[in-house]
Amino acid sequence: MGIFRDLESEVRGYCRSFPTVFTTARGSTLKDEEGREYIDLLAGAGTLNYGHNNPALKTALMDYLERDGVVHGLDMHTTAKKEFLRAFNSIILEPREMEYKFQFTGPTGTNAVEAALKLARNVTGRENVICFTHGFHGVTMGSIAATANSHYRDATGISPQGTTFMPYDGYLGGDTDTTEYLDRVLEDNSSGVDYPAAVIVETVQGEGGVNVASYQWLESLEAVCRKHGILLIVDDIQVGCGRTGPFFSFEETDISPDIITLSKSLSGYGLPFSLVLMKPHLDQWEPGQHNGTFRGHNIAFVTARAAIENYWRDDGLTHEVTAKGEILRSRLEQISKVTDEAMFSVRGRGMIQGLDCTDGELADMITTRAFEKGVVVETSGANDEVIKCLPALTIKEEQLETALQKLEESVVEVLATDKAEKLVRMAVK
Repeated sequence: MGIFRDLESEVRGYCRSFPTVFTTARGSTLKDEEGREYIDLLAGAGTLNYGHNNPALKTALMDYLERDGVVHGLDMHTTAKKEFLRAFNSIILEPREMEYKFQFTGPTGTNAVEAALKLARNVTGRENVICFTHGFHGVTMGSIAATANSHYRDATGISPQGTTFMPYDGYLGGDTDTTEYLDRVLEDNSSGVDYPAAVIVETVQGEGGVNVASYQWLESLEAVCRKHGILLIVDDIQVGCGRTGPFFSFEETDISPDIITLSKSLSGYGLPFSLVLMKPHLDQWEPGQHNGTFRGHNIAFVTARAAIENYWRDDGLTHEVTAKGEILRSRLEQISKVTDEAMFSVRGRGMIQGLDCTDGELADMITTRAFEKGVVVETSGANDEVIKCLPALTIKEEQLETALQKLEESVVEVLATDKAEKLVRMAVK
């Protein structure tokens, strides 16, 4: 481990929570240099919806490389891109009666967000973008302005600009519709809020603590956008590609976003790949106006197409996610009752579920113990107080049950310690 400490920047994060050297991975199982196996409930922070080294995707990838398919081609036309476009349009968009133009951005999610924000500002001629409390959209200079957590914002060295934060669904309590507040602010010329180009929103805030927007709130948010001529951007980078059940996280609502950002599990194989979907009339870019060396990774086109063709031709995976999501939530709710103190709560949608431990130190103690038992699971939220479960959508039920049993054992064992007892007493006061 010394080589990482000596040579790698202090900015490294996940390795501090999971201090071992991983060597191989298959499905939802990771193995380290000591030969120890771990059940993965992190899945690359939502990047590995189809598991590690999915055989169907790996075969497509290896076949493509074996025949010397183009790996890097800037934004030139390639067979891999053509076949991805055809598959995504015919299998994902057309059955949903969705019409969008595709923009391939730089390889990570923040690149897609940057492009979406720039597009919205250029199309509308306005600068301001409405974002939400606890939102996370990336950490580069444009997207960080839409990210709420001060831990990330403070690292920029300057004050992020061009955004205004509004309360997310439930932020002011369950009885307050925060879209009404947004509507009032936009109507008032003396609200102090510059008229925005767009609203950017996550339907489920993953990094923010697994905060779930209701369908009614999302539909009301879109209505406010339409009323005021503001573009609606849905950031589906973590909770798209089937995480909540349907391919897009908003499909069970009546909303039709102007712009959608996708990344993480879009490639299906953990390969960097990001995409902006825009309504055709918004495609007002001039050639080369937003560019980059790595726009559309050709081997990611190959695995993304394989994922779409293998998992999205019917509703099978959606039903599977719904069933396993119910198992996940039910077991977390059971875990939340291991103490008589009313401090744990559960929230989520589909196969993104969170166990709110109220206290970040307590959540860290639990996930540390879980790792010792062979389970990889992370925390999220403003103070890392939420244990966020993001298993691969393809995880076998028995493996999911085993992981959740180990998580429950971890909670019980941690709560039995003197330190945890003090944290619980402080949290419930």
